[in-house]
Amino acid sequence: MISNNPEQWLHLERIVRFGDTDAAGVLHFHHLLRWCHEAWEESLEKYGLNSSDIFPIGFQQQEPFLVALPVVHCEADFRLPIKTGDHLEILLLPEKTGTGGFQVQSKFQRGGGDVGFGLIRHLAINAQTRERCDLPEKIQLWLEASSVNLGPRSL
Repeated sequence: MISNNPEQWLHLERIVRFGDTDAAGVLHFHHLLRWCHEAWEESLEKYGLNSSDIFPIGFQQQEPFLVALPVVHCEADFRLPIKTGDHLEILLLPEKTGTGGFQVQSKFQRGGGDVGFGLIRHLAINAQTRERCDLPEKIQLWLEASSVNLGPRSL
C-alpha cells in the first residue's frame, strides 16, 4: 500500500550504536554514506515499494532485471561530532536530475541542529546493455510523490 504522506517516508530516525563509532568515539565516516543509502531504501519501503521491485535479488529473481540504478556520485559532510547514543533525525530530499537520473540528499540532525549531510546520485542503466535508460516507473512515481507539498527544495 502506497502512503500519501511524504512526511512518513522522507523523515526517518536512527540511533548511533557503539559499533558505528571509531576509536575516538565518533561516527566512522563511511557509516554516514551507508545510512544515506539505507534511509533511501527505508523511504521506498515506507512509501509502499518492495525492495525486490527496485534491487536485483540474485538467483531468486523470477524475471530478468531490466534496470540497474548504480551510484555515480556520493559525498558527505560532517558538521559536528556524531557519538554513540545520539538520536538522529534523517531528512531526505529526493529529486530527479534528468531523464534517467536522480539524487537523494540527506540531512542528519540531532536536537534540531545539523550534524551531517550526505548526497547519493544514481543513474538508470539497462541491466543487460549497461547503457543509460529511463528511470523505472515506480522510482519516477516515488520522486514525484516526494516533491508534493514540501515547500522549499533544499537541505
